[in-house]
Amino acid sequence: MCKTDKFLYHRKLWEMKVRLLGETKVEKLRNSFVSRSRMSLWMIRAVTILLLWSCFVHLMALGEMWGPRLFKGWPSCFSQHDLSTVAEMRSLPAKIALPPKRIYQNNGYLMVSCNGGLNQMRAAICDMVTVARFMNVTLVVPELDKTSFWNDPSEFKDIFDVDHFITSLRDEVRILKELPPRVKKRVELGMYHEMPPISWSNMSYYQNQILPLVKKHKVLHLNKTDSRLANNGLPVEVQKLRCRVNFNGLKFTPQIEELGRRVVNILREKGPFLVLHLRYEMDMLAFSGCSHGCNPEEEEELTRMRYAYPWWKEKVINSEVKRKEGLCPLTPEETALTLTALGIDRNVQLYIAAGEIYGGERRMKALTDAFPNVVRKETLLDSSDLDFCRNHSSQMAALDYLVAVESDIFVPTNDGNMARVVEGHRRFLGFKKTVQLNRKFLVRLIDEYTEGLLTWDVFSSMVKAFHSTRMGSPKRRLVIPNKPKEEDYFYANPQECLQLLDEPLRVI
Repeated sequence: MCKTDKFLYHRKLWEMKVRLLGETKVEKLRNSFVSRSRMSLWMIRAVTILLLWSCFVHLMALGEMWGPRLFKGWPSCFSQHDLSTVAEMRSLPAKIALPPKRIYQNNGYLMVSCNGGLNQMRAAICDMVTVARFMNVTLVVPELDKTSFWNDPSEFKDIFDVDHFITSLRDEVRILKELPPRVKKRVELGMYHEMPPISWSNMSYYQNQILPLVKKHKVLHLNKTDSRLANNGLPVEVQKLRCRVNFNGLKFTPQIEELGRRVVNILREKGPFLVLHLRYEMDMLAFSGCSHGCNPEEEEELTRMRYAYPWWKEKVINSEVKRKEGLCPLTPEETALTLTALGIDRNVQLYIAAGEIYGGERRMKALTDAFPNVVRKETLLDSSDLDFCRNHSSQMAALDYLVAVESDIFVPTNDGNMARVVEGHRRFLGFKKTVQLNRKFLVRLIDEYTEGLLTWDVFSSMVKAFHSTRMGSPKRRLVIPNKPKEEDYFYANPQECLQLLDEPLRVI
């Protein structure tokens, strides 16, 4: 091969190598560009998805607040079913924001066992929450009385809305359904202190005597709670917290509340109604020794019952003396005369808020003759409606409580715990009419009338005149120093929580 041919051959070979090398680089470049394009596309898609998700979350949040306002302008976007659903949602009550938790250094745990009937325990719960708050301790949901005369096995959660109780008061005090495991173990080992607090005590007693015991033992169990906080002489913030627990923190269970509303609605459909707390039940008569109007067999039965309960301390009782002192509940016959004398319309619905009346229909005859529209929860509801609370006296009493608070007129025939607590609740709701009967005055007048010493017109006018200022209108509590049992009860007239004239306390 000549030099010229060799030169041409090597030149072509070099060109082919250059061309091949160039194509490889171009291919690499092309592949690199495609790879980068795919990555960029993936990044764009990822960022887009994140932005869309963020927008969706924000729109959902805005929708909860403004949705109904925005949607009502776009009816074409919804079917008729959707529109009705939105309307239903708008009619639902707004969620109530929970109060912020109060942060404080916990000084220990307070366990309490309530004693007595529903309304005695209700007042005690209010007192114990208040005591726990000002001692900066943690309160365990109170235990209810299961060993009293009524033998009601109901737990707190069976009567009250326990979750509402805990959350509605969490800005004041920490409340637990049960002790933490490590603390519960201490209690099981007996490493706690138990005692009844002194009745009618002020806050200094709890700060100076009870709080040191909590700090020392870590867990304190108060096994008596009735009337353990004074009526008067307490700071206003203490009194207002008692009210807050009573009127806001203590709600009955939804089942009891719903049934109470149903009873009230049934009564309202037929017009005004009066709730009569006719405390003429066997346990009350046996305990008080009041047997006026009873036959000898009934008197003997009540006496046997009184002696059967050792914690009822008073055994020998003169019934007539107690009655003349105004210390006995009015009988059904006395009640019929009193209501008629007060001018109560005989056609009004008369709801009996009580258990079984002692003596049954025989003793109720005078009342039903005078007021034919006597009703009870058992006559207004189907038997099945009451199945859940049958044989549970406190749950039955809760139902009566709701109806009594809502009534047009409330008339208690004695001054027990239900009478006083309902009276105070009705004052809080705007001084609703509550007739505070003076039994000592009434029995004297009734005896004079039945003996023919007074005409009906004179009897009636005297009853009306005497009670004209005893209808639940605003007034100041009567304070009797060193005699708390004789002065006005805080829960019957929680004046610190009511809209009253600026008047000083009345002290005698």
